[in-house]
Amino acid sequence: MDERSISSFVAPKPAARKAARKNPASVLLTMAAVGGMVASVALPAYAVNPVEVVNNAPLASSIGAQSVQVSADALPAAAVRDTFTATTPEELAATKAAAALAASYVYRDPGPTQAGDDYPWRGMEGLSPLRYYYGECVDFVAWRLNRDAGYTGPFKWDWGNLTPGGGSASSWTSAWYAHGWPVSSTPVAGAVAVTGYNHVAYVKQVLGDGSVLLEEYNYGNYHSYGQRVISAGSATYLYPPG
Repeated sequence: MDERSISSFVAPKPAARKAARKNPASVLLTMAAVGGMVASVALPAYAVNPVEVVNNAPLASSIGAQSVQVSADALPAAAVRDTFTATTPEELAATKAAAALAASYVYRDPGPTQAGDDYPWRGMEGLSPLRYYYGECVDFVAWRLNRDAGYTGPFKWDWGNLTPGGGSASSWTSAWYAHGWPVSSTPVAGAVAVTGYNHVAYVKQVLGDGSVLLEEYNYGNYHSYGQRVISAGSATYLYPPG
């Protein structure tokens, strides 16, 4: 081809490419994917930090391991049942007798060396020369009857001629009646006072108000001397044997 031909030759224009038509659905999916990527990059404060999860694990573990400690003072006390028992009739009777015995004492001088105690056999055991038991109320009163009659040994009065029917104090009143000796409700010094509770005492003195001062053994204090004041009407009086 000559130069005129080359110069006059015009290359043909390429055919225009038709624009491809995109599916609307695929466009929407693409936009959503891009939007999600942008959101994850733009909002880091709301993303999960793996380091924080690891660091917070001990805290969660310690919270789960906590327990409540309750003071022992807050616990309910155990119920305890009282061990009281009912008082028996015998115990009531003994209590009343002891109260009556204590009330009968206005004053008392216990002990073997008290003033007025001239009983010669303190602290001895067995039968005395008067044939009553040492330290008993009856032996002391028999001693006083002999002393007042002037007998300090050999003795005039003993169990055999005072109370041959029995040696206890409860037999003295009946023995006096049996002998025909005076028995009265009027106290006199030197008489035997039968006060009850199987007991006898010696009348030391009738006081100005009519009450009676007694001396005795084995009343309230075992085999010991004592004194007390009683009302005149609280005893029977056996006058000294004649």
